[in-house]
Amino acid sequence: MALDSEIKAQLNQYLQLLESDVVLKVNAGSDSVSEEMLALVNELASMSSRITVEQAQLERTPSFSVNRVGEDTGVTFAGVPLGHEFTSLVLALLQVSGRAPKVDQSVIDQIKAIKGEYRFESYISLSCHNCPDVVQALNVLSVLNPGISHTMIDGAAFKEEVESKDILAVPTVYLNGESFGSGRMSLEEILAKLGTGPDASELSDKEPFDVLVVGGGPAGASAAIYAARKGIRTGIVAERFGGQVMDTLGIENFISVKYTEGPKLAASLEEHAKEYGIDIMNLQRAKRLEKKDLIELELENGAVLKSKTVIVSTGARWRNVGVPGEQEFKNKGVAYCPHCDGPLFAGKHVAVIGGGNSGIEAAIDLAGIVSHVTVLEFMPELKADSVLQKRLFSLPNVTVLKNVQTKEITGTDKVNGITYVERDTGAEQHIELQGVFVLIGLVPNTDWLAETVERNRMGEIEVDRQGATSLPGVFAAGDCTNSAYKQIIISMGSGATASLGAFDYLIRNY
Repeated sequence: MALDSEIKAQLNQYLQLLESDVVLKVNAGSDSVSEEMLALVNELASMSSRITVEQAQLERTPSFSVNRVGEDTGVTFAGVPLGHEFTSLVLALLQVSGRAPKVDQSVIDQIKAIKGEYRFESYISLSCHNCPDVVQALNVLSVLNPGISHTMIDGAAFKEEVESKDILAVPTVYLNGESFGSGRMSLEEILAKLGTGPDASELSDKEPFDVLVVGGGPAGASAAIYAARKGIRTGIVAERFGGQVMDTLGIENFISVKYTEGPKLAASLEEHAKEYGIDIMNLQRAKRLEKKDLIELELENGAVLKSKTVIVSTGARWRNVGVPGEQEFKNKGVAYCPHCDGPLFAGKHVAVIGGGNSGIEAAIDLAGIVSHVTVLEFMPELKADSVLQKRLFSLPNVTVLKNVQTKEITGTDKVNGITYVERDTGAEQHIELQGVFVLIGLVPNTDWLAETVERNRMGEIEVDRQGATSLPGVFAAGDCTNSAYKQIIISMGSGATASLGAFDYLIRNY
């Protein structure tokens, strides 16, 4: 397998940045994946005099590890890290060679201080846009701490291993042979799960802010940047920077950018926010908001932050279908991201719940991977755009069930079927299948606000044209509000509006 000329040109630039020699230790068999992997490592070696290849006995065949001369760094790739994992390979080469990872010094210190032996394994698919974040974070841990190792395992290349562990969602991470977590995890989130990170007193001791933004998605980032540009003390407290955008693959309607991907956009937002010295407090969940002399925001960990104004931009999350089996089989056949988890259901029968644009796009996407897709729509007609419906109905391996209500997702240790009711006749039906993708819209992340600010019957925060809520000094923006449309570009605009509204409030009241 030869790399195409565009990838080679990119790679050439990166390989010139290697700071010291790198040894690729390779364990290959006679299968086609081994052949692909050997072709890749040999091509890398031919492109840089700093890279050499050695044969070695590794735990998995095929696999290769990336090492410093005379030292095993614990970074291993089982499979061929191309597709979304190409960047993970490039970064591993650079970091093992001595280039510092682009993470804060405080995080590097946390990693180096970890004591003990930690053997991580991440199961991924090369089409998963969430997986590289996890792979790259675990590789950074391995590069910086000799007690930590990480092996990336391509589920498509190690099907038997994946099936023996009943892995039905990627990324799935194991630590020392035990399940550690699944889904997107940032480096900070992994460190928090390992028991390191800022404590509540450290956060509570912070000086009051002029503007405190709750939520780190497009609305929150935009609000914080607009505030910080006014030269006022600005903070962002977020569960994860980027929010729902981190779970979005292709973005083609972000004006002036023909195509980008969610994680890439989120990284740009964070980089832009950091340019202005905004105090970013990641991995923190808001618990309560109260107006006293200042506005107080209590976090789940007990910390209390104070600010003259607050902008709530907590976004929205995938709506659950709310039937028996959904929570029990989450990541065991119940999934919410067809791009990430679709490849794990290759050749299997799956259902998609939801007939809107996201549901029908998922069904079209999955139809190219799985043996059969059954779409279940509650209403008598699909809500998706006609162009999507036309494409869907042209596919030979899709069945559409309209006017049906999902009653239960069934299974034992993983999903084995779905039960639904025909709404016109009341008849109950059951389909045997192996996966269920739920795509039925969004619900705002506003439950924690209780009666603090006025919300509509959907739980969305009511805001005026300045982004102000019913509580003076508290503003809101983005998908958590009663904005007519939930779009990235609209969220960013509303974030800017709320920030200008907050600044106007500060001028008049302080």
